[in-house]
Amino acid sequence: MSAGCTGDTEGTVTMTRTAVFLDVDGTLIDDYGHVPDSAARAVREARENGHLVFLCTGRSMTELTPDVLDVGYDGFVLASGAYVQVGSDVLRHESVAPDALRHVATYFDAHGGGYYFQAHDGVFATRAARDLLKQVVAACVAADPAFDEVDHGLLRYVDTIDVDSDPYAAAITKAIFFEAVAPIDEIRAEFTDFEVVPASVTVFGTSAGEMMLPGVHKATGLEVVLAHLGIDRADTIAIGDSYNDIEMLQHAAVGIAMGDAPQAVKDIADEVTASTVEDGVRLAFARHGLVAA
Repeated sequence: MSAGCTGDTEGTVTMTRTAVFLDVDGTLIDDYGHVPDSAARAVREARENGHLVFLCTGRSMTELTPDVLDVGYDGFVLASGAYVQVGSDVLRHESVAPDALRHVATYFDAHGGGYYFQAHDGVFATRAARDLLKQVVAACVAADPAFDEVDHGLLRYVDTIDVDSDPYAAAITKAIFFEAVAPIDEIRAEFTDFEVVPASVTVFGTSAGEMMLPGVHKATGLEVVLAHLGIDRADTIAIGDSYNDIEMLQHAAVGIAMGDAPQAVKDIADEVTASTVEDGVRLAFARHGLVAA
């Protein structure tokens, strides 16, 4: 399958413009939050070659570290499609109704586990939930200190979570739960007003998940970008590794799964590249002529 650009046998690059939608966790960055030099160079080189690169992530803007932002992009699909920005133009900013957020809080307060709410410019939790999240992260850091070696490590991220402001007064784009005592299928059955998928951040473990607005996902955000710029879907590539990437990978002309993605994600992808630390992003870019091989 082609997205409208291919490299030739000499390793040069064709100039048909392609729009690339790139996941962050487990795709652009590794489990420790590092952006491999090969990935950063591939994004910059592709843009220099006339292609467009958009971050397409479950994170909000406030959760993107300087190392990620400094790479440079043409726009953002954030909060799994709830927020879309191209250049300085904000094209979509959906939010969860306060009653739905209160349902999340009531359920997890009663059944156990932690949760927090993500907005474009902040992350909100109760003090008890932030303390629980800090315990989870501290255990990971203690077992593998590399988790907290980056400038904006996990423990420092937890410390930025706002426990003093009223989250119901903010434009919340997504809820995240962790250390849940109920299986994810039970949580899905409880929250029919959300799309519930396993968490994309591996450190949160298998009892964590993301709760997104129904009908809003990375593919719908991708379509907002295409409509705004007048780009044909035939000229799109998406690269990701997690369950919240599935719609995006299926919708793009070429959907590429990372080498260490779950099998369910690989099964729906058109191609599989190497893992993040094995230069998977650059290899995918080169294969499709976005950068020189």
